[in-house]
Amino acid sequence: MKMNTKASTLFSTFTFLAFFHLSLVSCRKIISNPSGNGFTLDLIHRDSPLSPFYNPSITHSNRLRNAFLRSFSRESFFKKSSFASANDTIQSDIIPIPGEYLMKISIGTPPVEIIAIADTGSDLTWTQCKPCTSCFKQTAPIFDSKQSSTYKTIGCNAEECASLETSSCVRGNICEYQMSYGDQSQTIGDLAFDKFTFPSTSGNNVSIPNVVFGCGHDNSGTFNNYTSGIIGLGGGEVSIVNQLDKQIKGKFSYCLIPIPLQSSISNATSHINFGHSATVYGPNVVSTPLIKKEPSTFYYLNLEGISVGNKRVEFKSSKIASSNAFGGDEGNIIIDSGTTLTFLPNDFYLNLESILLESINATRIDDPSGTFGICYESKDGTIDAPKIVAHFTDADLVLAPSSTFAEVEEGLVCLTLVPAEQIAIFGNLAQANFLIGYDLVANKVSFKPTDCTKY
Repeated sequence: MKMNTKASTLFSTFTFLAFFHLSLVSCRKIISNPSGNGFTLDLIHRDSPLSPFYNPSITHSNRLRNAFLRSFSRESFFKKSSFASANDTIQSDIIPIPGEYLMKISIGTPPVEIIAIADTGSDLTWTQCKPCTSCFKQTAPIFDSKQSSTYKTIGCNAEECASLETSSCVRGNICEYQMSYGDQSQTIGDLAFDKFTFPSTSGNNVSIPNVVFGCGHDNSGTFNNYTSGIIGLGGGEVSIVNQLDKQIKGKFSYCLIPIPLQSSISNATSHINFGHSATVYGPNVVSTPLIKKEPSTFYYLNLEGISVGNKRVEFKSSKIASSNAFGGDEGNIIIDSGTTLTFLPNDFYLNLESILLESINATRIDDPSGTFGICYESKDGTIDAPKIVAHFTDADLVLAPSSTFAEVEEGLVCLTLVPAEQIAIFGNLAQANFLIGYDLVANKVSFKPTDCTKY
């Protein structure tokens, strides 16, 4: 999918975090060109004690409930985007609201540190910039492009602007972007180049010049004072992943700590790798094809079925198969780090549900909120759940019981695989404790069972 700079549409019912503070990037050594080994960054869950979003007064079950509500909002936007007709230019340019994980980078010379949502469901990286025509309040200083010696706007005739579906020239020869969100929030600004610095966990910062990003001068809506921008890790041309192709050779990977541990271990964090260090190899690694489809922002896999114990349910969804935008049976599920729950098409889910109900020997009770359909009484936050295996093409993943059943409140455990209309998403609960590698050159995604608290 190409980004529409004039009227591309994103949507959001909640906003994403990012705040700025002017600072030089500590005393780390800065590497202008990353070595062949690649680099690794911290990936901070928004509910982790390391996150500015963290509120110690909120219980773990309430954090989960909030994450689930964000999942339902995000799922609805994926559905609108993925299942628009090929001729529906407005819908096909929609990108979902940003997700659950934060990543630190720095922009400019001298570098200005940003903590922003790292989102595999978005492409363009943008941030709020001075001078402001209209800027929402944020607690840290707004990025001032005039203070960066490496900042430069992109001209209307430049390849980076011309490659977009449409472009708009303002103030002479400056390429302008515009994004509108479903809650009437918006950002308008200049498409620009600047140096991006990545704080590698090795202690050596990695500096990449001339990264394309959006410098927003007119930003309004429901943003709160922590928000400022997003880091786009999607599959589109303008995403960070594709912009750094020469440095990372189309490879990135991440290892997500299970959400219950995010809030209980104060110094534990997930990690994201780029380049050679993102290669997933060794025993127990399985790989599945990465399916190229539109919108190209999203990463599509092919789910063939799910097993419960020794019974297997074959994937089927007449609505997904008949969708022109999704392209038939291949690439029938999106893998997404920003969605907590796993969503399955209704008809497939109902078949899976019937087998699960037969296989679980526990006291079934209703979810008081009505959010989940399959819930059980539990004294210790767990139930004796059967083995559940997700069968992707050429890759079988055994899903941990803690990933498929979560304690949503004290004494109540619910299934985190939920039904959806016209969409399937493999969410981050199910991805926890796998090292997951994306190879955009070989077009594959690899999985390796890993204790991500030790990775």
